[in-house]
Amino acid sequence: MGRKLDPTKKEKRGPGRKARKQKGAETELARFLPAVSDENSKRLSSRARKRAAKRRLGSAEVRKTNKSPEAKPLPGKLPKGAVQTAGKKGPQSLFNAAQGKKRPAPSSDEEEEEEDSGEDDVVNQGDLWGSEDDADMVDDYGADSNSEDEEEGEELLPIERAARKQKVREAAAGVQWSEEETEDEEEEVTPESGPSKEEEADGGLQINVDEEPFVLPPAGEMEQDAQAPDLQRVHKRIQDIVGILRDFGAQREEGRSRSEYLNRLKKDLATYYSYGDFLLGKLMDLFPLSELVEFLEANEVPRPVTLRTNTLKTRRRDLAQALINRGVNLDPLGKWSKTGLVVYDSSVPIGATPEYLAGHYMLQGASSMLPVMALAPQEHERILDMCCAPGGKTSYMAQLMKNTGVILANDANAERLKSVVGNLHRLGVTNTVISHYDGRQFPKVVGGFDRVLLDAPCSGTGVISKDPAVKTNKDEKDILRCAHLQKELLLSAIDSVNATSKTGGYLVYCTCSIMVEENEWVVDYALKKRNVRLVPTGLDFGQEGFTRFRERRFHPSLRSARRFYPHTHNMDGFFIAKFKKFSNSIPQSETDNVLLYCSGWTAVVQSQLIATSTFQVQVILVSQTPN
Repeated sequence: MGRKLDPTKKEKRGPGRKARKQKGAETELARFLPAVSDENSKRLSSRARKRAAKRRLGSAEVRKTNKSPEAKPLPGKLPKGAVQTAGKKGPQSLFNAAQGKKRPAPSSDEEEEEEDSGEDDVVNQGDLWGSEDDADMVDDYGADSNSEDEEEGEELLPIERAARKQKVREAAAGVQWSEEETEDEEEEVTPESGPSKEEEADGGLQINVDEEPFVLPPAGEMEQDAQAPDLQRVHKRIQDIVGILRDFGAQREEGRSRSEYLNRLKKDLATYYSYGDFLLGKLMDLFPLSELVEFLEANEVPRPVTLRTNTLKTRRRDLAQALINRGVNLDPLGKWSKTGLVVYDSSVPIGATPEYLAGHYMLQGASSMLPVMALAPQEHERILDMCCAPGGKTSYMAQLMKNTGVILANDANAERLKSVVGNLHRLGVTNTVISHYDGRQFPKVVGGFDRVLLDAPCSGTGVISKDPAVKTNKDEKDILRCAHLQKELLLSAIDSVNATSKTGGYLVYCTCSIMVEENEWVVDYALKKRNVRLVPTGLDFGQEGFTRFRERRFHPSLRSARRFYPHTHNMDGFFIAKFKKFSNSIPQSETDNVLLYCSGWTAVVQSQLIATSTFQVQVILVSQTPN
């Protein structure tokens, strides 16, 4: 295969680097070692011989240093905070009195490690550490401390030898004096670092002093607070006024009426939470004072991020495990939901994960799932979603129907329908038809649905945490305008339901508002104008709807409606009512019909009272009769 190397012809090379070093070290140490023929001499180990050579070199240098005039200390006192150790020269003999610790010097273990690194550097290392080692080994009487270690047969551990050297140095340096000075300095620092017992006692007395009762500020001070409000002071005043109003008879100030406290509270709440006077007045009429503050505080905090599992493509357990593996911290939404998940935090964008893009879940508020659960769509039904954008409720109905039947998803805003199309494609919904009509045109467009869902446009007073602009940009006209539109849409939705449906005939009306004008008032109006009745929503939680509010009285069946609040249920403010239609005919009361006799014609005039104080008159031709 090839020529083989003949080991007999290999040229010899010189000694290696280590061999040369070892030879040089033996030459240097030969001067200090005793003759081999001397039988009485004590046989030393290699390390002991090195230390002996080092001590001899160090002692020779110390004698030279003692003879030189430069090594003599200057006459006079040492600087404060330092003492000179007997038998030591140089800066290593100074101690820091304030700390009571000496400057560290290399230990014997460090010396032995340095000696093991290379034997050819023994002499140089002895020159480098000679002065300090000599100061450690030679005392006032010229005795070496290391000689005691050798006599004991070097049985002491390095740490024991270091401790013994430390004791000798402390005895010589007078460490007791430095410790006393350190204690004095610590006593001087102690009063500055913490309060004395007397001060603590005084502080405790100040805490236990009873606070003065709250007194309404004068009008001049109120005007100054309005110009430059101190929010902490305003918040404290809110708490005081609420506490007084809870027990007004016992805690009120003499000569002050309840209205004065309420006016002051309203101004402070408007200042602290940045609300307009109109909306804040509506909320004060709606909630008790203690619950009002909780509602306002809840609107300052965003609601938890929730998502709904798309059961058309995956299961909630599989989705949760996939998101947890991506760094999402989540939990099931609640016992009332079989598909919801609540997200606490996430290391990835929750709206851009591969699972989201694949349509495994939909970002949807917890309150938006409730209307679909109340509607309870069945398979193979015809369902109308009158205001469907952005498609969360529509896709939820599709997955409950398992992509069977037909869903007509309608919305009056063409721009918002784009998001509906995108979400339905992503989620795999195939049983939905999208339309762009004004909801008030139904059922002229198409009717006869088994179930209808109406998520009516509203003022948005239940989602203030998402849109803080609602605090100031709403007034009485906006509320009445929304209420009028909701009444028209609700009547159209009721007319679109088929009362003779074998499985349905139901309608769910919901808003994201908490105003009575947009909820109970509208539902009560529909109960009077159509052959419908309220039925239970099937939701186990939520507060009942109002049957009376201030001067208004509503139908007793409104207890079946449900209200949801941010401070109570930790979800957006919502209202849900479920209707059952029992007749397709439209009732007409006698008081609203007036017969007019014209020349050769008979007409029926039907007047309908709407949200505003005006009447809308519609003339319907009934028959032609001769005079």
